[in-house]
Amino acid sequence: MSDLKPIQFLGTSLDDLRSFPVSARREAGYQLDQVQHGHEPDDWKPMVTVGQSVREIRIRDASGGFRIIYVAKFANAIYVLHCFQKKTQKTSISDLSIAKKRYRDLIQEHS
Repeated sequence: MSDLKPIQFLGTSLDDLRSFPVSARREAGYQLDQVQHGHEPDDWKPMVTVGQSVREIRIRDASGGFRIIYVAKFANAIYVLHCFQKKTQKTSISDLSIAKKRYRDLIQEHS
């Protein structure tokens, strides 16, 4: 088995992920495993408003839409910036600002 990049959860992202319903949590784990193996998640989009190389994994289940915002461009780890349930069509400003702040802090830490 090849060396998998570890996943680092920033801020409250791990607790937020743990609050997802079981089926969404299971799907999130599968999608993050795909990223660890160097593959694309099944449903994702770039989040350039948050930062360069930041992506959003999109998960839908019976309880609604769930999102995982992460960045995998660093050699040492995959960083999960934010996990949340999406309640409207547009991502809320507060969810975006949480992800942006964690991304800025991460970039500062790596420079």
